Amino acid sequence: MVKQVVATEAALALIERLKAQHGAELMFFQSAGCCDGSSPMCYLVGELTVGRYDLLLGEICGCPFYISQSHYAYWQNSQLIIDVTPGSGSTFSLEGPEGVCFITRSRLFSDAERAALALPG
Repeated sequence: MVKQVVATEAALALIERLKAQHGAELMFFQSAGCCDGSSPMCYLVGELTVGRYDLLLGEICGCPFYISQSHYAYWQNSQLIIDVTPGSGSTFSLEGPEGVCFITRSRLFSDAERAALALPG
């Protein structure tokens, strides 16, 4: 099964740590820029209201992962790969105090994957 969003082992480990630390369900939103650049933002469920133009792209580590329709138009031909890197990331995302930040890497889908996902041509 082809997934539009996946996470590296490092990202999965950090997500599990954040879940345990906060004792709550988490969610992700792929930021389109603004204050913190284009990065995946991690929130407690309910801290960010998902709008009618936001799409549920998939789940990572049991956490819903959203992206705006307009931003999805740029990423639709790519698999988003959520990873972790050292450094200070977003002040709004839960991993900020950890000294690391989530980042989005990507790879283009093959023709077969595009067909399986029924992406436009």
